[in-house]
Amino acid sequence: MAAAARPGDGDMKFRKTNHMSADDHALVSTAVGDAEKTTDGEIVTIVADVSDDYRETAYVWASLSSLIVLALFALFPEFYMSKIAWLTGEWNPVFSNGEYLAIAGTLALLKWLGVWLILHWQPIRLFLTLPFKKKRAVRLRAIDLFKVGTESRTIGRTGILVYLSLKEHRAEIVADEAIVSKVSGEVWGDAMLALVGHTRAGHPGKGMAEAVEQIGIVLSEHFPKSDGNPNELPDRLIEL
Repeated sequence: MAAAARPGDGDMKFRKTNHMSADDHALVSTAVGDAEKTTDGEIVTIVADVSDDYRETAYVWASLSSLIVLALFALFPEFYMSKIAWLTGEWNPVFSNGEYLAIAGTLALLKWLGVWLILHWQPIRLFLTLPFKKKRAVRLRAIDLFKVGTESRTIGRTGILVYLSLKEHRAEIVADEAIVSKVSGEVWGDAMLALVGHTRAGHPGKGMAEAVEQIGIVLSEHFPKSDGNPNELPDRLIEL
């Protein structure tokens, strides 16, 4: 398999989305059909809302916030104890070591739960996810989809997947064995630029269509259309 994902460099459980219009679907499907008229290569296009739920982000940030609370409690115990005294109405409360630990643990737990609940909102969770995590998630998702619907499903091992994950603003191109043996991943650079560039501008259908056109040009050079080659994979744009 080969990939190019350089936008600035470029569990199959996802709900059905409708981020692409009917015109987008028609545009991409037509582009795939036209590209495959000149090549034995088979192009599959998939667009997804998001590639992962990034639940680990909520756990990481919640745990980090609770550790910060514990550190602050250890550094500034008087501040916290004065607040507790104010809440309880006591002027000079005296606490045992065990009570100090219980108070610190309770504060840390409340902080953990608060941050964890806030990060149930996906936009915040996605914003706080590190870029390399998003890149890896999109890459793995594309490979999973490729293995399920494209890999080894053509006679000449000439299938190629174009995958766009909207919320991460990332894309991947994953190719089958015969294509990888003749075409390096860097060759798909123009296709990736077109796809990501138009998507960022709010025209994902146009971006996908132009990427398919660029891919078709490359495939026609290495895998020109032969007589009797069937259409083995769907031309339509798939939304997940």
